[in-house]
Amino acid sequence: MEHKHKYDAQGKQLCCTPQEEKIYTDANAKKLLEKHHNNDGHNHEHSDDDGHNHGSTDKSTFQMFLPAIISFVLLMIAIAFDNWLPQSWFTGWVRIIWYAIAYLPVGFPVIKEAFESIRKSDVFSEFLLMSIATIGAFAIGEYPEGVAVMLFYAVGEVFQTLAVTRAKANIKTLLDQRPDEVTILENNQAKTIKAETASIGNIIQLKPGEKLGLDGELLSETASFNTAALTGESKPDTKTKGETVLAGMINLTTVAQVKVTTAYTDSKLSKILELVQNATAQKAPTELFIRKFAKIYTPIVVLLAVLITIIPYFFVSDYVFSQWLYRALVFLVISCPCALVISIPLGYFGGIGAASKNGILFKGSNFLDAIANIQNLVMDKTGTMTEGVFKVQEVVFDNDFNQAEILQMVNALESHSTHPVATAIHEYVGKINNEIKLENTEEIAGHGLRAIINGKELLVGNFKLMNKFSIPYGIDPNSIVYTVIAVAYDKKFVGYITIADSIKEDAQLTIDKLKELGVKTTMLSGDKTTVVKFVAEKLNINNAFGDLLPEDKVNKVKEIKTKNETVAFVGDGVNDAPVVALSDVGIAMGGLGSDATIETADVVIQDDRPSKIPMAINIGKQTKKIVWQNIALAFGVKAIVLVLGAGGLATMWEAVFADVGVALLAILNAVRIQRMKFY
Repeated sequence: MEHKHKYDAQGKQLCCTPQEEKIYTDANAKKLLEKHHNNDGHNHEHSDDDGHNHGSTDKSTFQMFLPAIISFVLLMIAIAFDNWLPQSWFTGWVRIIWYAIAYLPVGFPVIKEAFESIRKSDVFSEFLLMSIATIGAFAIGEYPEGVAVMLFYAVGEVFQTLAVTRAKANIKTLLDQRPDEVTILENNQAKTIKAETASIGNIIQLKPGEKLGLDGELLSETASFNTAALTGESKPDTKTKGETVLAGMINLTTVAQVKVTTAYTDSKLSKILELVQNATAQKAPTELFIRKFAKIYTPIVVLLAVLITIIPYFFVSDYVFSQWLYRALVFLVISCPCALVISIPLGYFGGIGAASKNGILFKGSNFLDAIANIQNLVMDKTGTMTEGVFKVQEVVFDNDFNQAEILQMVNALESHSTHPVATAIHEYVGKINNEIKLENTEEIAGHGLRAIINGKELLVGNFKLMNKFSIPYGIDPNSIVYTVIAVAYDKKFVGYITIADSIKEDAQLTIDKLKELGVKTTMLSGDKTTVVKFVAEKLNINNAFGDLLPEDKVNKVKEIKTKNETVAFVGDGVNDAPVVALSDVGIAMGGLGSDATIETADVVIQDDRPSKIPMAINIGKQTKKIVWQNIALAFGVKAIVLVLGAGGLATMWEAVFADVGVALLAILNAVRIQRMKFY
């Protein structure tokens, strides 16, 4: 796959710095720089075989450190000959050549990268800065410092590569839980094959404790699975015959049989892994700003370094060229923006990885930033804060009607609907009586169902349906808390059925956590207003509105946005697409089984637990905090040492700390997020 760079109108590369590209390539993580949007307005491409070696992806840690080790040994011997064990022969050209040989293992690759960057029109790269600084040190006779600066820079680059490698490996280990082999049944004989060679239609035999290698349909009557690889939760999930089971799930009980329904590379786990790895293509504003800033900042510092060398000539009476050149070189080393260009993307990738570990998928680092600043959370009710599983609470029919007979009719009519209410009625009434003949069956959107039975009209729906057909009823629907299904037969009001949905066990914890984070909550639902208000009051939600159509939800969100406040909407991500599009962050619940949900939402909660919402906000806040800590650390230390360097009070050694030392500290801080607990 090709890596497509992004360029501005003048042809300047915008998408990644040469050093960032090199480090991610060395870490075998170049995919993290891929997949810019196709409509980004450019056709520039840069393939992996562009004529220069970005670095081997097969090197061991020792091989990566070997040039630095050779350089370090030669440098220490030279320093010993200079200071502790003087040698008469270690002078003149012999001494210069020795230091040059010590410099080459770490210096040559950097100088080569500097030329390659210039060839790609990126003149002011980190590699050029380090090359000028160290060659300049040789030019003024500061050989030990020239070697030392490049040595520490090379060591820092290896550590950065290792940090990226580890971050990528952590994500892959967390998510890619598929086994390499699966056991399939052929002619009732068990046969072990490579997972990627399994075909759709194969029957996998899954023993207790084994992981499923591909998505499929459960053929066994029941089986319990650990879904931690997909949802971050180890709580057993019991599946029944015909239900979908996904790659990465672990069978917990008896031997189960699964029919493969999806190719190995198309499994849900593959898509989730690809989504997480490609999330870095959506850059956070902070990350984009730092990259643009580095493009301006670096050439300015080079110009200042030139001025530091030349300007004093006109104002200082005892001007010594080598002294001011040395100060300028120190200034150049300090100016290298390594700490920023690597640690900041790594910080965001760490945040995306930490979220993935907990069953939360962010589609880009920009959404980590956005969710950290959310002021309002607007939520759907059914399936978000409630289980979405309705149960009949009571049946209130007029005594003039045969309750059992009417319920059988209602059950037969509701069999034409897939609404959860229909399921609740079916579970309450039982088996459908096929002797009941329905004629002219129709669904009236937003109202309910209508059919003719025995030549008489049966209406089942809300009270708006009763009003539509002018059916008189002597009750106040608003006095009933639960969802109400009104029934009329032969132009007469029969009565009503109440149905209720249970609140999720962690719904209260979710609202409490959101209030702690300072987030205001609003519930919007198409369900009955009394039901919505009842749930909202029980959970202490700030605002609640019921009886809403999709366009009503849009208008409510617009009202909040007119206050210049940020809004996140959480729902199913498909039916509420207009609201998701309008909100600053769209969050989908229960995205585990829905490709459409993953495509629609900005953030996907892989299980149905609403408590993951405040966790996602917290991860966003912690990621943003770490990124700004790194920015403050890098700029703070560099500013101090830049001033000291320009004034001649800082040597190359302080400059090395300001560059490589700060970069390593920032990287360690960035990877720290993957070890944090967000509960």
